[in-house]
Amino acid sequence: MKILISSFSALLAMVSPALCDPASKEGGGKPAAAAEPGYKEESPLPEGWPQPGPFDQVVKKQYPAYRAAFTQEGSPNGSFMKLFRHIQRNQIPMTAPVEMKMDESENKSLQMEQMAFLYQSPEVGKTGADGEEVEVRDVPAMEALSYAWQGSRNDKSTAKAREAIDAELAKQNLKAESYRLLGYNSPFVPRAKQTHELQAILKK
Repeated sequence: MKILISSFSALLAMVSPALCDPASKEGGGKPAAAAEPGYKEESPLPEGWPQPGPFDQVVKKQYPAYRAAFTQEGSPNGSFMKLFRHIQRNQIPMTAPVEMKMDESENKSLQMEQMAFLYQSPEVGKTGADGEEVEVRDVPAMEALSYAWQGSRNDKSTAKAREAIDAELAKQNLKAESYRLLGYNSPFVPRAKQTHELQAILKK
């Protein structure tokens, strides 16, 4: 199956928060009222995955088993390129979101530890190593507390999502096994309309 070059551009902003659109300005007028957030789909989700959202609240979500290509590269852009070359070599169709496993070992701040490109379904491709830096694995079904938002992805917005999730974990007496960040949109979507989701994967 042919992979279009536009697919590469369509995922780049998921891992590059520095890419953004300048804020628009209208002289003399009042700021426009904020529109209700809504997910703009550019690439298909894996089979059986729920849509991102609802926005600006913590919800519990169920995710089916899935297949994904993982890399250990610490740099977001370095990881992206390794994974992009992997799916290009193996003719694996692009999907959204890009998954970023977050490491909280230092001062409880979330930093990217690992990146993954999700396959359309567990029937696509095959598991195993692809060279020394990419490994395709099947991931079991999971339950997560999720907080989705629209706009910038930066330390402030991620911390806000983390605070909301941790408060709900405490309220429901739940434990997080790990955290992941899901990025859904490309530079072609204005930064204010880009969708992100921080999730706490729940211990079974």
